[in-house]
Amino acid sequence: MNRIALLLAAWVACASAQDAGIQRQLIERQQRTDTFNQQMRQSQEALKAPPGARGELDARQFSERQRLNNLNDQQLRDVKPDGQIQPELRAYERQKADLERQPFRGPVMEVPARPVPRVAPILPPQEGIRLEPQR
Repeated sequence: MNRIALLLAAWVACASAQDAGIQRQLIERQQRTDTFNQQMRQSQEALKAPPGARGELDARQFSERQRLNNLNDQQLRDVKPDGQIQPELRAYERQKADLERQPFRGPVMEVPARPVPRVAPILPPQEGIRLEPQR
């Protein structure tokens, strides 16, 4: 009987650790996505910036990257083990972390669509098409 209780306790501990691990992986994946999006937005900003404003832009972008990295580290430290949080609150924990990273996301930019240039149609010759055997 003691063996069964011990095995059951070990299984429950493994399952709860897995839930915290899954939670951590989900948050890390969203953090990587946000970091990538920030890098893309910053590279687009750098392309549009005049050469004289590059120093100020680089400093601001470096500060934003540091703030996002610090927030990412803090969020991963704040992931609670399963004994300290109810499983129903895991989704709330992820949502809260996502809202904390919201200011680091840039606006959605739409690339303007260029109209396709009109191509003149290919017309048959005015005298018509003649099908003659070659000689």
